[in-house]
Amino acid sequence: MTIIDLIGAAIGCGAQDDGCKDGPRALLEAGALARLQTPDTHAGLVHDIELATSAGHNRSARLAALPGVAGFSRALADATAHSVHQGHVPVVIGGDHSCAIGTWSGVANALRPKGPLGLIWIDAHLDSHTPQTSDSGAIHGMPLAALLGHGAAALTQIRDAAPKLLPEHVVVIGARSYEPAERALLDLLGVRVVDAAEVARSGLRAVMADAIRQVKSGTAAFGVTLDLDAFDPAVAPGVGTPETDGLTAHGMAQALAACARDARFAAFELVEYNPRHDKGGITAHLALDLLASVAGALHAQRREYATAA
Repeated sequence: MTIIDLIGAAIGCGAQDDGCKDGPRALLEAGALARLQTPDTHAGLVHDIELATSAGHNRSARLAALPGVAGFSRALADATAHSVHQGHVPVVIGGDHSCAIGTWSGVANALRPKGPLGLIWIDAHLDSHTPQTSDSGAIHGMPLAALLGHGAAALTQIRDAAPKLLPEHVVVIGARSYEPAERALLDLLGVRVVDAAEVARSGLRAVMADAIRQVKSGTAAFGVTLDLDAFDPAVAPGVGTPETDGLTAHGMAQALAACARDARFAAFELVEYNPRHDKGGITAHLALDLLASVAGALHAQRREYATAA
């Protein structure tokens, strides 16, 4: 039986709208834990980590939250690392996307003796600013850069000083709103970006299959971080930073199941649910369905991590 460690990551000060800090509790109250229970899985809420700091109203105030975000990230990394060490599957519910710094720092650190971590990053944004390039100062726009080793040391050196991700082991899917400095960094590093228009042309199933192949190549295991703003606001209005012309919900459950069905699938993260902006609970229902798809695809032979060459 697969043990799922559900971890709530209630943080909102990394964003300009801090309503995402209420996302984990709202999804828990809507039945997230029950949706992760299947005949082949046992899910338990093992941590509910919270940073109560409110979002700043200007760039300097948002950047001032960095020490608090770093401390939160360390606690979250400890939780995900412990889960992986136990042979469990951490499932993290955010929270704004700055929580990815902690989630994947912990997973990568725990896997490091076996090899690198691969990561599929599903998002409307590139999240690849540094404090120097961000006009807004919003830290939820920095996690991918931090995990690649770029940005404030307090964010890049969680649990260890090494980059948590290598560029060739990352695929970004669904991007459609970003600044030139972010794209320049990812292009310089060689990170593959599949924008929303390419997903529409090629189909999510094919895009995800290619992404899985890439993030498994030369890695010990892989995970998925899903920002709900990857979806079009018509599908998911209850998000922190909605962007038009997004992904449809069609096929996403099956795409995530294809990931979770793989024996080298290590962890899942769902972020940026903002209940303040939801309409009739449709975003919450979507989030719960996606969590159920991941849980339903996990089987008892999990944790066959490779030893990367």
